[in-house]
Amino acid sequence: MDKMIVVVFDSESKAYEGSKALRELHDEGSITLYAMGVIAKDTSGKVSVKEAAEEGPLGTAVGLVTGSLIGLLGGPVGVAIGAGAGTFGGILYDLATVGVGEDFLAEVGKRLQPGKTTVVAEVGEEWSMPVDTRMEAAGGVVLRRGLGEVQDALIERDTDALEAEIAQLKAEYAQATGQAKAKLQAKIDAAKARLQATHDRAKAEIEAAKQRMDEKIKSLEEQSAKAKGDAKAKLDARIAEVRSEYKRRSDKLKQAWELTKQALAA
Repeated sequence: MDKMIVVVFDSESKAYEGSKALRELHDEGSITLYAMGVIAKDTSGKVSVKEAAEEGPLGTAVGLVTGSLIGLLGGPVGVAIGAGAGTFGGILYDLATVGVGEDFLAEVGKRLQPGKTTVVAEVGEEWSMPVDTRMEAAGGVVLRRGLGEVQDALIERDTDALEAEIAQLKAEYAQATGQAKAKLQAKIDAAKARLQATHDRAKAEIEAAKQRMDEKIKSLEEQSAKAKGDAKAKLDARIAEVRSEYKRRSDKLKQAWELTKQALAA
């Protein structure tokens, strides 16, 4: 399963020791390290990026989590990564996009006290022990969260709610007269505009998921080309799992996209 891992260390030097260990675990084939960043909270409480995740589809999730931590925990909002990350609502939307809920961010925030440095990484791992053992040896506290389908659930919820709202408004419109009819039409138009935005969001997420899948498979294939025996077999199996998971998610998102399309046409 692909996971977001946050490891909190007492010092910046320990954090870099931890980030080095994650790269070694990747080279050994124990995990697949997709992207990584390092952030620190100084003694005054200011949070800043010490090492940014690489730009591109693979760095999106780590970039949004590190940017969100900066925006919410007292750092300069101007350097927060991701559209809308300067507002609480925007941060939660961005986190939903990559499959991390605000409860995870709150848990990290409690651990990231002044003077602490944190490694944020997106990894593919079968077992938690390789990472936990190496991080604990370096003095780190590991927090992890499986990258779920928070965004998919939000799209589905918003679509259902807006379709129900439009149906109710249309029922009222059919019985209304005069000025009330005009007001109801304005409400219907506004609800359809929100539904259109949800429709566009589903389409954009399908495209973004495809980009992330392509980059993850590329990373896994590069890792597999250097591996042998059981390690290679596990990596090849992980490639098949990534493809299968993408198909399942994209089919679900496409279904939501089609439903909103039909509702807008009605």
